[in-house]
Amino acid sequence: MTPPRARPKSRPKPAPKRPAVMTGAMVPVLGWPPDEDRVEAIFERLSRVMPDPKTELNFSSPFTLVVAVALSAQATDVSVNKATDRLFAVADTPQKMLALGEEGLIPFIASIGLYRGKARNVIALSRIVLEQHGGEVPLNREALQALPGVGRKTASVVLNELGIEPAIAVDTHVFRVSHRLGLANAATPDKVEAQLHRVVPADWLPKAHHWLILHGRYTCTARKPKCSACVISDLCPSRAGLQALGEAV
Repeated sequence: MTPPRARPKSRPKPAPKRPAVMTGAMVPVLGWPPDEDRVEAIFERLSRVMPDPKTELNFSSPFTLVVAVALSAQATDVSVNKATDRLFAVADTPQKMLALGEEGLIPFIASIGLYRGKARNVIALSRIVLEQHGGEVPLNREALQALPGVGRKTASVVLNELGIEPAIAVDTHVFRVSHRLGLANAATPDKVEAQLHRVVPADWLPKAHHWLILHGRYTCTARKPKCSACVISDLCPSRAGLQALGEAV
C-alpha cells in the first residue's frame, strides 16, 4: 500500500520588495495614508529651508523650458545646462531650432545621454509648435503630451514650473523620498503621483514637486542619505531602519 503523501510545508510569505525603479539604500513599504499632521509638518519645515524652490534647469521661455526638460531625461541638470547654455545662445525659438536642424543640433547635445533620439524629438516638436501652434508652446497637458519626447513627467514639470498646474512630476528622487517619508507606497510613478495629490495639503501642492526633488537630490540621497543633517528626520518613519542597516549618515 502506497503511504499517503506528506503535505508540503507552507512557505513563509516573501518580504515586500522595494519598487523596481529605485536604486540605492532601502526603500520601505509603509502603511498609507500617512498622518495628516505629520505631512503638514514635513512641508512646513521644507518650506522654511527652501522658501522659493525652482527647477535647476536654465531656461528663458516656455519653449526653452520644454526643450531643456526633454533633454534632461536620464541626464543630470548640470550636464543639460552645460549643453543648453551654448545651444540656446544660437537656437532659442522653434524657428531657429528648425534652421539648425537635427545634424546641427547634435554637436550641442552630444554630451547628453540618448542624444540622437533627443535631437530627433526636439526638431520634431519644434516643427509641430511652429506649424500647429503658431510658434508658441501649448500650455495645456493634452497638447504638451502630444509633442514628440514630451511625456507625462515632462509636461508636469513644465506646467508646474510655469505656475499653470500644481503638478507633481515623479522622478526617481520624488519616488524615493515619498516612500521613505511614507507619503506614498505605490509601486509605479503614476500611482505615486496620484497618492501624493491625495495627501499633500493644497497650500503646499504648488511647490511640493520641487521640495521633494531637491530634498532627494541633496539630503535624502539614494545612497547614504544625510539623516543627521535632515530637517525632517524626526518625522521620517524610515530613519531608524536606514541607520540600523548602516545606510544613512
